[in-house]
Amino acid sequence: MIDRETVDRIYAAANIVDIIGDYVTLKRKGVNYQACCPFHNEKTPSFVVSPSKGLYKCFGCGKGGNAVTFLMEHEGITYPEALRMVAKRYGIEVKEEALTEEELRRNDDRESMFVLNGWAAEYFANFLHRDSEGIHVGMSYFRQKRGLTDATIKKFGLGFCPSKGDRMSKDALAAGYKQEYLLSTGLSLARESDGSLYDRFRDRVIFPVHNISGRIVAFGGRTLRTDKQVAKYQNSPESEIYSKKRELYGLYFAKKAIQQQDFAILVEGYLDVISMHQAGIENVVASSGTSLTTEQIRLLGRFTKNITVIYDGDPAGIHASLRGIDMILKEGMNVRVVLLPEPEDPDSFARSHSVSEVQEYIRTNEQDFLEFKARLLLKDAQGDPIRKAALIGDMVQSIAQIPDPIQRSVYIKECARIMDIDEQILIGEVARKRLTSSGDRETDDFLRRQALARQREAAEPRPEVEYAAKVEAGSSFEALEREIVKYLLKYGHCSFDFKEGSMMVSCNVAEVIFSELSDDRIEFRNPVYAKIMAAYREQWETLGTGVEVPAHVFLNHLDPEVCNMSVDILTADDNYVPSELWKQKEVHVESEAEMLAVGVPKAVTLYKSKVVEALTRELQARLAAGGLSDEEESDVVQRLDNYNRVKVTISKKLKRLIL
Repeated sequence: MIDRETVDRIYAAANIVDIIGDYVTLKRKGVNYQACCPFHNEKTPSFVVSPSKGLYKCFGCGKGGNAVTFLMEHEGITYPEALRMVAKRYGIEVKEEALTEEELRRNDDRESMFVLNGWAAEYFANFLHRDSEGIHVGMSYFRQKRGLTDATIKKFGLGFCPSKGDRMSKDALAAGYKQEYLLSTGLSLARESDGSLYDRFRDRVIFPVHNISGRIVAFGGRTLRTDKQVAKYQNSPESEIYSKKRELYGLYFAKKAIQQQDFAILVEGYLDVISMHQAGIENVVASSGTSLTTEQIRLLGRFTKNITVIYDGDPAGIHASLRGIDMILKEGMNVRVVLLPEPEDPDSFARSHSVSEVQEYIRTNEQDFLEFKARLLLKDAQGDPIRKAALIGDMVQSIAQIPDPIQRSVYIKECARIMDIDEQILIGEVARKRLTSSGDRETDDFLRRQALARQREAAEPRPEVEYAAKVEAGSSFEALEREIVKYLLKYGHCSFDFKEGSMMVSCNVAEVIFSELSDDRIEFRNPVYAKIMAAYREQWETLGTGVEVPAHVFLNHLDPEVCNMSVDILTADDNYVPSELWKQKEVHVESEAEMLAVGVPKAVTLYKSKVVEALTRELQARLAAGGLSDEEESDVVQRLDNYNRVKVTISKKLKRLIL
């Protein structure tokens, strides 16, 4: 429903480095940028962003596209939704036609839930600022008890839900929002007696939970009552748009500061994050009171490999949270720990100290995880050899989580020094822990690395193999269509000299492909390749033979599948560099013109051969099935004879093409 002119303006404004940089830490490498891929877990960066081409490509998992398709893939949203996100970022007005009732019904549940959550966040914030109950109860709590400024309250979208049990639900229904979405988002609950709705967050201050791109996926509500029968916090349930193990509270507001400072501070609750931000420490996130998860750590790992965990002085809480350190180590992150003086927590400490005092305290008091564990647990183990042995086992368990062998070795040495124990014993224990905890998984990882190495070796061009011609007789329709599209996208404007009899004829790549396929009325089977062909032909007929068709026609195509496929094809050989060994041995590497002179005619001829084979099989099957009239049978036999003559011609042509 977005017109083409607006789409073009959105693509023209979109800065792919800025957009993807909101999700991963990009580091410049030459004219491009690199990062660890956000779509699969990797240690070595294989994710490349090209600002000049306006595309990204992961050479590990194969995903690629432009800024809009990146948002689609990362956020799990539709093409129009991604376009709107980019338009909003750059202040571009999106004019859309009114949706019909049928189109409204087709709006997916996820978008409806996001819209409802956006409305609810605004509702709670308005109630906090404008209703007398919100001002006297909620605003008083935020301002007086928590010391939050109006700017901070507005930044985090804090709010208040009315104490009347069903007021928000009734107002939402009156505003036109459906009961099914009020229930699926968890904003409302249904009474068992009559099915009527009541508010989940009634009489609570509200903390909206934003995902990494700033959309509201959930809410947290804190009661201000002293009644211990009432749960202190109430949180949104898991839903289509919210999984608590995949979200970090405050990451949307912290990601820029985390990238700039190259470390993140991890705390526990909503107010810990908010007070730290207000104090000027913005690289802070929270696990929102839940146990830290692998998904949360990996999410943070897109922005930094360095995490500082801040604990308050409660020993029971610290012991319960130590498991999180091992999980961070296991993901290859560097972890340090800061212990606040009792009875402080990050919220109270940030409110009672200036930004420079907080920063200085973190700098001077942060400890390596090993030193922290030793100091913490040695207090309990003093004078008791059995407890000390258990402590050593606990530290070994942490060291065993570290994937990097050099880093692991350094920590073994440090542990041996701190605990005054033979280093060789620790080496053996760490090895045993890794073997028992990883087992077959490490073997599988080793085999996977070996297999990848063999694949790379197999893909390395050899002197006796013709690099240009990747398709051979017997290649599938898919492979042949891809090869033809590749020549068109990369070299459609180029020319090559082709020997026809005793004559050398100059040919244009696009002209050869279109004339050969059009003469026989051949259409591609793969719909994406067919769309690329159609888009190229339209441009080719407009611009003329020999004029290069701009890559953005395909990279910014309205069909995301066309865009992604074009990126994949255009970047497929970007990592290919002729071997130095070839140069030393003076092995001839084909020039572009030589490659086209063989590759283009061969790919087209093989494809036509494939089409003829398929048609021949269909006719033979009709004959074998029987039931044809004499006239029909005669027609089939005649057509088979024609196809056989074509096959002979193609066979002779292929013998000339295959060197």
